[in-house]
Amino acid sequence: MKATKTIISTLRDAPNDAVISSHQLMMRTGMLRKLGNGLYSYMPLGLRSLRKVENIIREELDAAGLLEMKPTVVVPGDIWRESGRWDKMSGEMLTAQNRAGQDMVVSPTAEEAFTVLIREGLSSYKQLPVIVYQINTKYRDEIRPRYGVMRGREFTMMDAYSFDADQKSLDESYEKCAAAYRRIFKRMGLSTISVKADTGAMGGSGSEEFMVESEVGDDTLILCPNCSYAANVEKAACRPDEALDKDGKPQVPATEQISKVDCPGVETIAAMETFFKMPATQFIKVLIYKVYNSTLDFTDAPGGKSFRREEENTAAPYYPESFIAVAIRGDLDVNETKLAAVLKASGVELAEQEDVIKYSGAPHGFVGPVGLTKVPLLADESVMVSRGDGTFDVKLHDTVTGGGTKDIDNMHVEPGRDFVPFITADVRVVKPGDKCPDCGGTFYMKKGNELGHIFKLGDKYTKSMNVTYLDVNGKPVTPIMGCYGIGVDRTLASIIEEHHDEKGIIWTMSTAPYQVVIVPVKYDGTMKEAADKLYDELTKEGIEVLLDDRNERPGVKFNDADLIGFPIRIVVGEKNLPNVEIKLRKEADARLVPLADAAKETAAVVRAELAELSK
Repeated sequence: MKATKTIISTLRDAPNDAVISSHQLMMRTGMLRKLGNGLYSYMPLGLRSLRKVENIIREELDAAGLLEMKPTVVVPGDIWRESGRWDKMSGEMLTAQNRAGQDMVVSPTAEEAFTVLIREGLSSYKQLPVIVYQINTKYRDEIRPRYGVMRGREFTMMDAYSFDADQKSLDESYEKCAAAYRRIFKRMGLSTISVKADTGAMGGSGSEEFMVESEVGDDTLILCPNCSYAANVEKAACRPDEALDKDGKPQVPATEQISKVDCPGVETIAAMETFFKMPATQFIKVLIYKVYNSTLDFTDAPGGKSFRREEENTAAPYYPESFIAVAIRGDLDVNETKLAAVLKASGVELAEQEDVIKYSGAPHGFVGPVGLTKVPLLADESVMVSRGDGTFDVKLHDTVTGGGTKDIDNMHVEPGRDFVPFITADVRVVKPGDKCPDCGGTFYMKKGNELGHIFKLGDKYTKSMNVTYLDVNGKPVTPIMGCYGIGVDRTLASIIEEHHDEKGIIWTMSTAPYQVVIVPVKYDGTMKEAADKLYDELTKEGIEVLLDDRNERPGVKFNDADLIGFPIRIVVGEKNLPNVEIKLRKEADARLVPLADAAKETAAVVRAELAELSK
């Protein structure tokens, strides 16, 4: 390709709204142009690199035995109602009605579509397992799109779905896809971290994210320096730690009965530490949360019967709105993502003061676990752990809690004696300094961005959408699913985040828009002849070449080559002929090579780097 036959439109400065390197460089190189908030269009150079990323994904998935499909982007709203996610995900979906009044959805994800498509042809166990995938356009109505294509509203996703007869088969499909992911990111030159993650709105059990480190990452990673433990902070667990009393000794069960203490204005844990002269580890704080679309059964929980439960025309009964009290050790914070997962809810948020008082009798700061009758109580495992037989392993003793009345706290509260929770679960936020549950190492933290996410979905969709096949005995059975996604645009941006310098992008050989750029100092005379000869020879070698034949000053061409980030630059100058200058973008120095040898040597470098990435 000659530069005058494509679009090269570089900028000296990035737009004001571009705050991360990939966004800045994709705009400055002219790879992207913005159409609207969160809506970006790929220009020719950008599209070439995007297609490279897509093709690497496609090649590795095909090699792993996955089958590519092409569902529609716009799908019927009825299939979202069938799965039970129409209401749960309505805030993220772009919906419309066709001329017949039918609700339609611009796909934010494709579990429903693939489940319906496989359901239509699935009849026998002999057809399983099967893993199908697409590389297609998605749309999510992000509240605050940012960072260019790293978090846009319209984006390209690869999503794959496995359908398996049993857990063993699902585990094999999951590992097959995980191995393909590692090959994909290795071929792109990306350094990824595999972390345990929350399944979120997708549902399911096992979940793993493939992350890249980023100073402005949307995700916080909790990592152990001594072993392979790595988790998103939304999912991270830690080794239980022993709570100590004011003398630094292990707490012992209370022997005194509860006593009420007047403490006007002592609403925070810090204020309680000063007032009671005790460490926060001896307090229990209780927070009231508003819960959305929980499918956990509250029928037998305190206050549970007061919540409206939807049971008709839904895949599973759920509470559109409910409330729960959460008791946790005073020095810890509640992880709302973990809490929503435990409650099988689409989301949770701290309740408004009016609802706090309605359900607990006291404002936040004085809510306590004793005597709660209007709302279920969840105790974090820092307070107590259920043994599953109606008894508890109590972790805190002789504690101070809110007294259930404004300006009143309770002393000598003993968990298990003075209150019993409806449920116990790990809902604490894990922080740097906490201990690894696997080896006891001390956690540290990094920021990261998610490139891929894989889930073991189980029968969440196949059951609600009535997918069955006949097993070896001729009986109908529900298959189980896995889900595997890669954000293609985000992966492209992450390559730039990892591979750039102050001059611009440093593309990996496998993802560059062109592997080589030929820059004649002036596209005329002997320099033109040499540049054209080299271009033809490299093209015949199968190398992707851009010949910069523009009528621009050499400095402009050199700066553009560095900014765009072509892996190899060959400069054809009259003074050096019959030699040409070859420079790798990732190296500081150039070298002179005879024109007659330049094509062969350059092609060898390209092939060697591609081979190294593919190892």
